[in-house]
Formats: sequence, structure tokens, C-alpha cells
Amino acid sequence: MNYKPRLREQYKSEIVPALKQEFGYKSIMQVPRLLKISLNQGIGAALTDKKLIDYGVEEMTNITGQKAVPTISKRDVSNFKLRRGNPIGVRVTLRGDRMYEFLERLVAVALPRVRDFRGINDKGFDGRGNYSFGITEQIIFPEIDIDKVNRINGMDITFVTSAKTDKEALALLKQFGLPFKNQKNS
Repeated sequence: MNYKPRLREQYKSEIVPALKQEFGYKSIMQVPRLLKISLNQGIGAALTDKKLIDYGVEEMTNITGQKAVPTISKRDVSNFKLRRGNPIGVRVTLRGDRMYEFLERLVAVALPRVRDFRGINDKGFDGRGNYSFGITEQIIFPEIDIDKVNRINGMDITFVTSAKTDKEALALLKQFGLPFKNQKNS
């Protein structure tokens, strides 16, 4: 079986020439590309109920198609009753075909299911070409069975690109179809 994700093919055939022309790159190797997508879900209530981590791992694995791992606290914080070594969240890093498949599901299916959705904010860039935004409910993904959800959790999604500037990264992510809010200055 020789399957390739649609967005990977679209990147090679449409996005690279468009960005090369827009920014005046001399080589296609200068064109920024998406390196990885990281998903992180903090589960603060897991300090009292250890089963929430197992539910979080299962849900994140269903959403991404890749095994999620629990994140472990690195230090003690007495105000939060947190001890070093306690599981406090779940994370997944996607690369390659799974990354493109997740991005396509996110843009085509999950984001349109958000209530009162008007686009994602373009203020989440870090100055080095990476973009992060948060989702308030994991139930926007079709892989989650709403009847089996015992707690609504949000998650952070980070797109790591090879872009040198935020402007290049914004153009790349717009070409991939991320629905940014309309900016007044563009």
C-alpha cells in the first residue's frame, strides 16, 4: 500500500510554489515546512483521581492515532499539593504522515465544530516561527464518544515549523488551511 496524506501532496505541489513566489526564495529548500505538531493536555484534577490520567491517555491516543504518554511533575509545589513524580498531564508529538492526517482532521472536522467559532487568534506566535493555540473542549474531535467522556478537558496544540519569522509561519499555516481571524492590517 502506497498511501500518502493529501496535505503532504498539497504541500509539495501547491504550497511550496506559492510560498517560493510570495517570499522570493531561490531554492525550494528555503521554503518553511511543518516539522511537528505537539499536543499537551494538563489534567490538574489527576492529583486526587489517578484514573483521569488513564482516561486522558486513552482520549489523546484516539484523537491522534498515536500512543500518548503521561507527563510527570518535575518538582514539589506545596500550594497545589503536588509532589515530584506525580502524573499531571498527557502529551503526544506527531511527525510525518500522522501529523498531516491530524492537521487535516483538525482543519476540516474539529475546528468547525467549536461553538461560536470565528477563527483562531494569530497572536500565538513565539517570534521564531512556531505557533500555539488552545482548545477548550476535547469533544470537538469526532473520535471522542461524548457518552463516555467523564470530564471536559482542554488542550494546547503547538505547530513547530522551520520558518525563520512569524510572517513566514503565518503564511505557511494559512496555506495549510488554518482558519485565522481576519486581521485589520492585512
